[in-house]
Amino acid sequence: MVDLQTAMAAAAAERKQRSGAASQERKVRRSGADLGIEAFDPVKHVKKEKADTASMWLVLAFALAISLAMRFVLMPNTSQDKSDILYLMPLSAMILIPQIHRMVMPKSYQEFYTKGTWFKAGFLHTFTFLALAFLLVNPPFGDIVAPKLANGWAIAADDDGNLLFNEESSRNGEIIWTVENDGVLDGDIWLLFGLADNVNSDGANVVVELTHQTNSTVIESNATFWSENSERISNANETDNSSAPNLIPHSKDQAFAIQLGSDFSAGTYQISVSITEEGDPWTNTREYDWTLVIVEELE
Repeated sequence: MVDLQTAMAAAAAERKQRSGAASQERKVRRSGADLGIEAFDPVKHVKKEKADTASMWLVLAFALAISLAMRFVLMPNTSQDKSDILYLMPLSAMILIPQIHRMVMPKSYQEFYTKGTWFKAGFLHTFTFLALAFLLVNPPFGDIVAPKLANGWAIAADDDGNLLFNEESSRNGEIIWTVENDGVLDGDIWLLFGLADNVNSDGANVVVELTHQTNSTVIESNATFWSENSERISNANETDNSSAPNLIPHSKDQAFAIQLGSDFSAGTYQISVSITEEGDPWTNTREYDWTLVIVEELE
């Protein structure tokens, strides 16, 4: 037989023992040393930060050197049809990053470089090269794009002092002009357009070729048409083409006016525009193919 006092004392001792074991377990869980976690070392942490910073600047310098070599060494000696190599080779150069670190960095830094370092360095090299390449191939460091249409193109008929524009839009590369029963578009027929460039469109060589049926003719531009007829163009007797006076929206754009001929009969006229420019480092080209369709109005 156990009296009540002895039983209560035994129960209290058991609870105390259990509580102490639980407290010890919580203490073990909170202890980094007991779980194998290294204690924070400020000196080692500073060295790691310096190593990462040095790695970043090394990768940036490497990407800059690769970008300059691409622009001023590889690019002038590569044709446009093989331009893919200009990006493949510099991006493939990232496989040299670990070896460059081993050659340049002190041994005290190399112990901090892991696979994660090479992964981050590869991304840094890729995006740095792409940004620098975009900068170096555009003005003022380069020019690899030929001039393009400033706004649009239009066909105008100069008939007895009246400058008439077509009724149809030229956005799809085709103009359909409906004429009366005689089937002839009267007057001098002019092709009007402007060129815009990121450097200077005045240096572009533009060749316009008109093809009707089996006949092809190369036509030169009239250098004085726009300056002599700017007021007439602004006050042209338009039908539906309200954008015609805005073909040259900027003063730096180069204006072109080509007299295609006079009194065009009904039919299809093919217009080919070839643009050539001495860029840097390549010769830039661009071509446009337009169509003028003259349709006789039905009764």
